[in-house]
Amino acid sequence: MIDILSWICLLAGGALGIVGGIGIHRFPDFYSRLHAAGITDTLCAMLILLGLGLQAGWSLTAFKLTLIFVFLFFTSPTASHALANAALHSGLRPRLDNNEPGAGS
Repeated sequence: MIDILSWICLLAGGALGIVGGIGIHRFPDFYSRLHAAGITDTLCAMLILLGLGLQAGWSLTAFKLTLIFVFLFFTSPTASHALANAALHSGLRPRLDNNEPGAGS
């Protein structure tokens, strides 16, 4: 049963990683791409690390995987925010609905 749950988590995490990659490729501007990457990478990492933790059982490896997740949980949104803030300060404006097509990127 744990193997099945572990594989579900691993496959769901991998699928979210692929969806995030497609979002990065398909979205029109930097900020929406950053949103796609920021949302999917945290959940993708959580599911993959949870799947690996279920495979490892209660061990030192599971504890290390938990520490990796905690590190990613706090640093990934912070890095996304720092990138968005740097882009905004460098003059890159978000593409809004009331802008003409192609004017914001």
